[in-house]
Order: sequence, then C-alpha cells, then structure tokens
Amino acid sequence: MSTGTLIAIIVPVAIVLIALAVGLGMMARRRRLQDRFGPEYDRAVEQEGGRLAAERELRAREEHHAELDIKELPEDRRRAYAQDWSEVQERFVDRPEGSVTQADELVSRLMKERGYPTAAFDENVRDLSVSHADTLQHYRAAHSVKVRSTDGQATTEELRGAMVHYRALFDELLSDRGGR
Repeated sequence: MSTGTLIAIIVPVAIVLIALAVGLGMMARRRRLQDRFGPEYDRAVEQEGGRLAAERELRAREEHHAELDIKELPEDRRRAYAQDWSEVQERFVDRPEGSVTQADELVSRLMKERGYPTAAFDENVRDLSVSHADTLQHYRAAHSVKVRSTDGQATTEELRGAMVHYRALFDELLSDRGGR
C-alpha cells in the first residue's frame, strides 16, 4: 500500500474515532447532570430553551455552589431548629397563613445558617438545586401557596399542604441529607 492510500484510510478513521470520543464524553456529562439534578434538569432544558443552554446553566450552578461554604449544624442548633419547627406547626391550627409565612422564614434562616446565601426565591432555588434537587418541587409548591396566602387566595387545605412541603425541605436541610 502506498503512503497516500494509508493516509486516505487513517485520517477518516481518526476523525471518526475523535468524533465518537467527543460524543461519548458529551453523553457522559449529560447523564451526570441528569443524575445529579433529576427533574431540575428537564426544567432547566425547558426554561433555557435547549439542552446546551440548560447544561451550561447547570454547570454554572455547580461552580457557584462549589464556592459556597455549606456547613453542617452542631447538634444543639439542630435541636433548636427542630423545636422552632414544632412551635410553628403548633400555631398552624390558630393561624394557618401566619404559620406558612413563619415556616418559609424558618427555612430561610436554616439555609442562611448552613451557608446558603438567601436572596430572592429564584436564587435560593438555584443554590439548593445542586445538592437538594429532589426536594425543590416541595419548596416551589410551598412558596407558591405562601405567595397566594398573602393575598388571601389560599385555602386551609393548600396551606396545610404548604406546611408539608416546607417540612420536606426543612428536614433535608436540617439532617444534611441530599448532599450529592
């Protein structure tokens, strides 16, 4: 075989192998993001208008999260927060709207003490999505009811559901579960 023939065979084969390696790498990164972010991955694809933009956004969230100083709480602080939650829950019977607002505030305080910057709700969701993606639907549902309750638009049953949703995120943050 001549050198020209060898080059004509080797170059296309090399290009195909490189393209295959790049494709497999992209698929592996996508799978890792899907596994880490769960339903939040699909939500990001929808919000960002495509997979590439969503994956760029999710990687940016990971980078931002890596810069945060997230810490575990000492046992005495965990007990204090658990007591605070019990008190909020007990007040629900007499003041459902106020209890939902207090639950939201308690979750925000807990986030802040753990090291999450507590800015606007959307920023909180972004920060929580990296390690707590599985409970974000609870946070979103609870927050939606809380917003409606400030205008008197939420039923008692919706407020009860919001408390359940806040509790799911609260428990995960308090116990330090979800740190993927």
